[in-house]
Amino acid sequence: MILDAIDRGEFSPGDRLVESELADRFGVSRTPVREALQRLETQSVLVRDGRSLIVATLSHDQMAELYAVRTELEALAARLAAQHAAREEISVLRQMVEEDAALIGDANALARANRRFHGQIHLASHNRYLIQQLGMVHRSMALMATTSLAAEGRGPAALGEHQAIVEAIAARDGDAAADALRQHLSLAFETRLREEARKI
Repeated sequence: MILDAIDRGEFSPGDRLVESELADRFGVSRTPVREALQRLETQSVLVRDGRSLIVATLSHDQMAELYAVRTELEALAARLAAQHAAREEISVLRQMVEEDAALIGDANALARANRRFHGQIHLASHNRYLIQQLGMVHRSMALMATTSLAAEGRGPAALGEHQAIVEAIAARDGDAAADALRQHLSLAFETRLREEARKI
């Protein structure tokens, strides 16, 4: 629940998480909250600031490292999906791209849809170990305060890239699927870097 709240932007990088407040918010005792916070600290989602735990902030280098790992893992997922995805899974991916077009203009909704789309590719890889590793990577992605999909023109471009990924998977072309996904994430990273540079 804490991860979901970070993912939805309810907790942002730098926010302090208070055990008692979280227990009240989620309607649970403090013990499971304490255990969850400890686990998130070991996963580097939270960092210690004195006696408090705060949502971690990614440095420029950490962001670059994360994209490097994510790109290769996601490319592998796309390659495996081209080999193993059921016809129905490919149909669902196509429907996602079509339906997500209605979300252009709402960056947060598009970001949630984007996570679902990538998650569906992970599942279509039919490799439980890869899915597990990608889950860890995507938890870290939640530490980026903004979505690259908020940049002007990025939403329609990203959906076009999603379409290319799906068509390569549907054609059972693993190389093309992996290349399309690498290109997609490279453009997303470039967009994010430009947005970060504007803040300086």
